[in-house]
Amino acid sequence: MQKLGEFKLPPFFNYPPYFTLQPVRETREKQVQLWKDLILDFCRNQKIFVISLEEDFHLFSNPSIERSLSHEAKVVFLSALVTNGRAEWMDKGHKKCLILWMRIQDWADYILRFVRENGLEDGVMTVEDIRSGFETRGTELAGIDRGVLMRALKLLEQKGKAVIFKGSSADDEGVKFSA
Repeated sequence: MQKLGEFKLPPFFNYPPYFTLQPVRETREKQVQLWKDLILDFCRNQKIFVISLEEDFHLFSNPSIERSLSHEAKVVFLSALVTNGRAEWMDKGHKKCLILWMRIQDWADYILRFVRENGLEDGVMTVEDIRSGFETRGTELAGIDRGVLMRALKLLEQKGKAVIFKGSSADDEGVKFSA
């Protein structure tokens, strides 16, 4: 089995036709699903939140079989993730895509579980502590995209589970969680 770093690539990654958009509807639907799953799994494993179509992305080419996805194929696969609510285009030109390997609601639920499991209710944490603090090392929160984190925190605030305190800069924004 081929690997990309520590990530194990699925068998289809070595099958040249999967790097070309398939013309038969049923085959293309299967191809799109395989690529959607692969993109989400890879991004989660590597903690990648943004894919830029203007930069090389390791997953979109396989040098061992001399195949790369066309621009059109990349757009088709990322657009399918957008349609499923698992990604969002970050610009009108569809050049950058935010990958939501966990939906915003799932991030909010994960944060609440983390807070409860670590006894952090009624405590205040900075946004940066959540992204890169000692408590979050080794968790899904370590290195989380700031925009994704803020959206999840705002969702928790709307539900009365958190209060966000604005600081004098982005580095000292705080969050107080309630049980």
